[in-house]
Amino acid sequence: MFTGIVEELGEVTAVENLHDASRFRLRGPVVTDGAKHGDSIAVNGVCLTVVEHDGDEFTADVMAETLDRSSLGALVPGSKVNLERPTAVGDRLGGHIVQGHVDGTGTIVERELSENWEIVKVSLPGGLARYVVEKGSITVDGVSLTVVDAGPDYFTISLIPTTLALTTLGVKKPGDPVNLEVDVIAKYVERLLGARAAVPAGEAGR
Repeated sequence: MFTGIVEELGEVTAVENLHDASRFRLRGPVVTDGAKHGDSIAVNGVCLTVVEHDGDEFTADVMAETLDRSSLGALVPGSKVNLERPTAVGDRLGGHIVQGHVDGTGTIVERELSENWEIVKVSLPGGLARYVVEKGSITVDGVSLTVVDAGPDYFTISLIPTTLALTTLGVKKPGDPVNLEVDVIAKYVERLLGARAAVPAGEAGR
């Protein structure tokens, strides 16, 4: 489990295209400290498994399903990425519960500059709109953020200088894709309520 608090801005150093997958090599001195084979590291919000670890770099395999569902397929050597290690039991939950399982991708629509922050509008796939609410939580490229405004096919977020400086969201331009993970609690509630509604009358208490 992650919290959406990015630990460092890493970099893709190599991409190997395999038959039905890709192997990424990434540099991140902070997240590789103490890393070992089989550990999990979130890359732009996608939970990946460390295959090899050498110095301040690690490699991870990304299957076709992940490439299709996320924006990782657009990464090239030199691309900057948000990196986060899983939270340890007993640590502070600085953001919100993030699984590293991307629900879909959105696109940066526009950016509105302000003196001390920036409002960013992001397109929202129709199937995810019902999980996004004003002042709720959403993960964008692995960053835990609060929704400012939720529309039928978009949402807006407010980015403080620290987020702009230390994550990929500071350099994303209109038209660029971003990975989205909605609040998992909303999905569980929807599933439970749907199952309850399907139970015939008189059998719910059995």
